[in-house]
Amino acid sequence: MGADTQRQAEEGRAAAAELLNGGRLGIGGIRRPVLPVSWIAFDAEIRRGHSPWFPGPRGADRIEVRLCHPDGRVREAALRVPKPPLPLVAIRCADWVPAVRERARQVLAEALAARPADTLVTLMPLVLRLGERDQGAWALELFETALRAPEPVLAPYWRPARPARWGRAARPARTMTGEEPDTVLGWLRRSGDLPTRRFATRVTLGSGLFGVRELARRAGQERDPATARLWADAALAALAADGPDDEAVDLLLRGHMPMVRAGGVTALRRAGRGAEAAGFLADRSGLVRACARWLVKQDGGDPYVHCRALVEDPAGVSAHAVTGFAECAARADAPLLRALLDHPAGAVRAAAVAGLRTLDTTDVDLLWPLLDDPSAAVAREASVSLAGVAARLPADRLLERIAPGRPAHTRRAAYRVLHARGGVLGLRASVELLTDADPGLRRVAAQRVQSLWSPYRPPALPLRDPEVGALLDRCTGLFSDHVMGRMRSQLGIGRTGSGPIGY
Repeated sequence: MGADTQRQAEEGRAAAAELLNGGRLGIGGIRRPVLPVSWIAFDAEIRRGHSPWFPGPRGADRIEVRLCHPDGRVREAALRVPKPPLPLVAIRCADWVPAVRERARQVLAEALAARPADTLVTLMPLVLRLGERDQGAWALELFETALRAPEPVLAPYWRPARPARWGRAARPARTMTGEEPDTVLGWLRRSGDLPTRRFATRVTLGSGLFGVRELARRAGQERDPATARLWADAALAALAADGPDDEAVDLLLRGHMPMVRAGGVTALRRAGRGAEAAGFLADRSGLVRACARWLVKQDGGDPYVHCRALVEDPAGVSAHAVTGFAECAARADAPLLRALLDHPAGAVRAAAVAGLRTLDTTDVDLLWPLLDDPSAAVAREASVSLAGVAARLPADRLLERIAPGRPAHTRRAAYRVLHARGGVLGLRASVELLTDADPGLRRVAAQRVQSLWSPYRPPALPLRDPEVGALLDRCTGLFSDHVMGRMRSQLGIGRTGSGPIGY
């Protein structure tokens, strides 16, 4: 469960607990749950807070409590009161008691028929999550049928006009989604709840409402990866069925998500525009670059030649161009990347370091000074490259670079190499940073010390080493007494303050 989902569940449980203690939902009382996870947690907490054998008087007069009561007869009776809370009615549609389930479904169907727009917009996120339950498919099928139906079920759903204020004319009513005409389905396609947005998109695609250009436009503007893939796949299928459309291809090529731009690049071939693929060899996405290299080859060109030309231009080279060149270069091209280590742009220097690592050419003498580079990205990439050869680096100079007076990014880079070196040196560096003023370094150091413990193998430290015992004495707060005792036993070290265990 993610942190956001857990927070929403806590809100629902807190509302249920206060309601059982005599509070009231709504204006002047407890804040009503809004999100679907909150309502589901609210229902579960009410059931948990009541015993079917000793129900007690707590909150018995509240309709919300009766709708979630452990006794099915109480829940069924609560569904017969006028205007019960629809989120709880939707939950009862998946109830395990058939009588409760049938009554709840009748109430929900009546509400949907009376106010289709409000019911669909308000309950769709909850109904989608309830659809995963054994009896939850009914409500989901009901809502999907309503969404697929023609007007008037999908009646225009307008925001009310803002009233006039002194010195300002009244603002006319406008649509919720910016579409004409505005419909419930259009509102759901722009929902902040991602499962709802994806579901509405699939319903829209199944109805064939949009042409290829509109599909491509929506794919290019979408920020949710799963939804963008739905629009892009539909646009590519339409291009394959109906023939090339230059405007639709251009919309895909300008897309925000890499998978959308990659689809646009592959569509260039069918549109007879394969020569344009070279322009995407320096795209910020590796997926798009790979598709561009493939299309350049299919068009009879050599992607290596194009990528090298981009890197050889000192004025126009970019970090993504360097990365793209490294993806199709060979070890013989390492000198060209080494020359870029003096480039004034930190992003280009960092990409050159990463490119040399891709070519498996680690020059310790060349990379060592880059730990002190003013660019954090360069120092980070250098530390990643040097971590593989950490044993060849001077320990004293690495320890100097984690001293408090050094820049923060230099200290983190040096510590990464020290940790990769491991042994007593890595443990010593971690223990020194446990009390550092930098909270990020403290947290990482604590995590790396804790990673020493495993019930299946001893720590990767020398046995019966007095320095190891002294260092472990300084981090006892990171382990329980039992775990610390096990680690000391595995390493042949006595209790805190004592020497090695004899054999």
